[in-house]
Amino acid sequence: MKIIECCEKLEGQKKFVVSNQLLKSGTSIGANVREGQGAESRADFVHKLKIALKEAEETEYWLLLCRHSKNYPFDENLLLAVKDLLRILNSIITTAKRNA
Repeated sequence: MKIIECCEKLEGQKKFVVSNQLLKSGTSIGANVREGQGAESRADFVHKLKIALKEAEETEYWLLLCRHSKNYPFDENLLLAVKDLLRILNSIITTAKRNA
C-alpha cells in the first residue's frame, strides 16, 4: 500500500514517468511472489521469485532516483522495506536452490 501512496504523491507533483515505473515494478513484486506460491515445481517457484527479485531491484532503483532528485518526494521507510524484501527474496531463492 505504501508504494501506491508514494506513486500518488509523485503523480500529484506531475512526476508521471517515475510514478508509472515505480507503480509497475513495486506492485509486480507481490504479484510474482503470489504466482510463485502456486508454482508447479521448485524450478518454477525459483523462477517466479527471481522475477520478483528483479522487480524489487528496479523498485529500489526508482526510489533511489527519487531520493537523489531535487523536488521529488521520497520515503526512507519505503526504501528500507524494499531493501528488506531484497534480503528476504535472496534468502528464499538461495534456500530453495540448495534444497532442490
